[in-house]
Amino acid sequence: MTIRVLLVDDDPLVRAGLRLMLGAAPDLRVVGEAADGAEVGALVARLAPDVVLMDIRMPGTDGLTATEALRAAPDPPEVVVLTTFHADDQVLRALRAGAAGYVLKDTPPAEIVEAVRRVAAGDPVLSPAVTRRLIGTLTSAGRDTRRARRRLDSLAEREREVAVAVGRGLSNAEIAAALYLSVPTVKAYVSRVLTKLELNNRVQIALLAQDAGVIDRES
Repeated sequence: MTIRVLLVDDDPLVRAGLRLMLGAAPDLRVVGEAADGAEVGALVARLAPDVVLMDIRMPGTDGLTATEALRAAPDPPEVVVLTTFHADDQVLRALRAGAAGYVLKDTPPAEIVEAVRRVAAGDPVLSPAVTRRLIGTLTSAGRDTRRARRRLDSLAEREREVAVAVGRGLSNAEIAAALYLSVPTVKAYVSRVLTKLELNNRVQIALLAQDAGVIDRES
């Protein structure tokens, strides 16, 4: 299956580099480009990309606003934010909006290609280590702890255990080992949690668990 990609960046040189990089992969196809977040909605409706590579800082409509609008629409494509790690607050906003993750603009080409493949397959582009670092340092400000705890408490016991484990940054294999489950069973629980809590991906599960303040207490 060919993965359809939309590039959104105000720098034409960046777009050209990404087009060359992704176009060299036999299973990826760049179907369109945009220089402003305001163009994204119409392009997605017309081109039906599977993945959108979204810059954050653009004149006009920035990538964060565009991501929030895109992910709020029915059947949206996955979004990977292009950024630098020091823009932590902006990355957090993108993840809360439903972005599947982010890549650095200086990431090696092969890793960017693999990131697009992973996101298209339903896996966020955040390693467990990066998830722990990013979420652990950012979620303390402005979180609604009571609401987050109520949402977690709406889950069945095993579902809640899996959600907390995701919040700790554990992979499916690590969760399976810790809870004495099979990996397919863990995946089924993660899917159930996403459905019940109306979340987009496991990164948002992790954010919710961090917001609830249960990670340190239950680790």
